[in-house]
Amino acid sequence: MDSFMAQWVYTDTVKDHFMNPRNIWNKDENWEPEAVGEVGSLACGDQMRVGIKVKDDKITDIRWLTYGCASAIASTSMMSEMVKGMSLEEAYKITPDMITNALGGLPEHKFHCSVLGDKALRAAIDDYLEKNGRDNPYKKSIAKILCECKGVTDQMIEHLVVTDQAKTLEDLQRLTGFGTGCGRCKARIAHEFEEMRHIHGK
Repeated sequence: MDSFMAQWVYTDTVKDHFMNPRNIWNKDENWEPEAVGEVGSLACGDQMRVGIKVKDDKITDIRWLTYGCASAIASTSMMSEMVKGMSLEEAYKITPDMITNALGGLPEHKFHCSVLGDKALRAAIDDYLEKNGRDNPYKKSIAKILCECKGVTDQMIEHLVVTDQAKTLEDLQRLTGFGTGCGRCKARIAHEFEEMRHIHGK
């Protein structure tokens, strides 16, 4: 055990949230969420499910389950603590950088693990608003434009991946026209496309 701990490359905060994760979804406690979000795939190695309870548009409680590495467990545990008491709008804007900073950093090759928590949380908020027959006013405020020539955003790419309209980069280009203007967006859109495929198990 001592040799294992000596090789630990994570911060003490990451270690604490990994060894003592907060707000785990324990099936034995009979906790019923008002909305659920799920991202990832066991085939890709990481899967995340987040459940929330909401009152007056604030998150009053949250639970989560994940199949993933220490970074995925720690980052979701931290995220679950951060968003309690937040408004839906504030919680929707939680970013991987915010979670990682709260943990005191993650190894660069593990950063993608922190993406799953905020994605699953957003999916849960989406589910809550849909179940209550409400529009989602938060999506546009967090969309990132990746191709300025054609107005392609990260959310547009995610939608096309999730709905299986874009199974290849060629599909994505045909549907959005990215890269047919100045062409400077090609590398970042290719990266975003692969990231979305990984997150959603495609």
